[in-house]
Amino acid sequence: MNILLINPAHKSIGSRMAKEHLPPLGLLCIGGPLIDAGYQVELLDADYSNMQPNKVIANALFLKPDLVLMGHSGSTSAQPIINEIAAGLKLKQPNLKVIIGGVFPTYHWKEVLEDNSAIDFVIRGEGEEIILNLVHAIVNNKPVINVDGIAFSQGGLVVATKTAKMIQNLDKYRIGWELMQNYNYTYWGKKKAVVIQFSRGCPYPCSYCGQSFFWKKWRNRDPQLLADEIEMLHKTYGIEVINFADENPSTNKREWKLFLEALIEKDLNLILVGSIRADNIVRDEKHLHLYKKAGFERFLLGIENYDEVILEKIKKAGSTVKDKKAIELLREHDILSMATYVVGFGEERTRDFYNSLRQLLAYDPDQVQLLYVTPHKWTPYFDEVKDKNIIQTDQRYWDYKHQIMETSHVKPWQVILYVKLIEVIMQVRPKAIKRWLFHRDKRLRKAMFWYNNIGKRVWFFELYQFFFVNKRTRTPFPIKEFWK
Repeated sequence: MNILLINPAHKSIGSRMAKEHLPPLGLLCIGGPLIDAGYQVELLDADYSNMQPNKVIANALFLKPDLVLMGHSGSTSAQPIINEIAAGLKLKQPNLKVIIGGVFPTYHWKEVLEDNSAIDFVIRGEGEEIILNLVHAIVNNKPVINVDGIAFSQGGLVVATKTAKMIQNLDKYRIGWELMQNYNYTYWGKKKAVVIQFSRGCPYPCSYCGQSFFWKKWRNRDPQLLADEIEMLHKTYGIEVINFADENPSTNKREWKLFLEALIEKDLNLILVGSIRADNIVRDEKHLHLYKKAGFERFLLGIENYDEVILEKIKKAGSTVKDKKAIELLREHDILSMATYVVGFGEERTRDFYNSLRQLLAYDPDQVQLLYVTPHKWTPYFDEVKDKNIIQTDQRYWDYKHQIMETSHVKPWQVILYVKLIEVIMQVRPKAIKRWLFHRDKRLRKAMFWYNNIGKRVWFFELYQFFFVNKRTRTPFPIKEFWK
């Protein structure tokens, strides 16, 4: 049984503008168990080279797979591309089985299968165990209706099987790192890099995020086993940078500290980056030196908004005081802070953008990233805004970097100009310039230069896209009509 994993080319700014790529962790996670089960598995990473769908189809068919598995970390905006590739593959090879997975198809399995006859199965939830059971059933001609965690078409109807059990032991299945050997994955300034997870899930109920529903429960890998795996990646593949894909790796203070200590013991001189909650940084004040000693150079902090009322409404469970304190603590330990700020939670007026800028200046992060709220159907936030109008109907742009919802008090062109103005003020303010020119840590200076160079390209590209490329609907209609 020959199985081909396809990571489709993605239009997102993160995929195209950075000119660096990380391996598709989700596909590697299902690739490892399939290899260990005796199947022949290959990876076609079309996102790596921005391979167009017709070329993806040609290359895939040349490899003569029996099964094609597709998925992308940006699954909402990647779904239209996956649909196109699936249709092209089935047109050329009707007997080929196409299986897809990810967050978007997990929740939209019914619409996906009803609208795309070329897709045979949808994996709903964590894929490692489900894909093994499904492939075994296909190979042995057993009824797939007995496989938990899938959806498929049967007799003209779309059916879903029983929800699969959550994977309790995250070390049960091996990541297929060998699948990335045909690609030179880099990050952080052309350094060899991978993306990895210490944990899955998040215990916080933020209304705009669906991770707690997808992963169901926070779980972590064995700290020592993960440290051993990172050592293997460094010594076998020459990996220099580890990008953590966790929603919140430090949820369990004890387990996270054990991991930091195990990695420090390895003395690998790695660069680590990831996302973390600001309140956990404040919680760990007494052992933040371990973060730096382990190799952490930057954390992304989800600031989201300046208004405590909105933070409470979206159930962020944070505070502006802790956000500011976390940034200060990271700076004391020579770890960069990137503050993400989300536009669109409130009915913003011009003064709200001004207040947002003032708050960001007060926080004084090393880097900023402004995003747009995206009303995914599987989140509680969707029910709050489903009657609001949508202005972006091209699903390929539902990637947090494009405006989706209509704003009542400011025009879309005003929104993007305000956003771009905030970004440029934050990045060229004297404090920021002083840090990336004269920071005492040479590695951090290089990291800031790298990010600033990407930021400049993105800044101009987003403006160009907005005014000359992206088309927004001239007749806005309710979001609930878009996600029927």
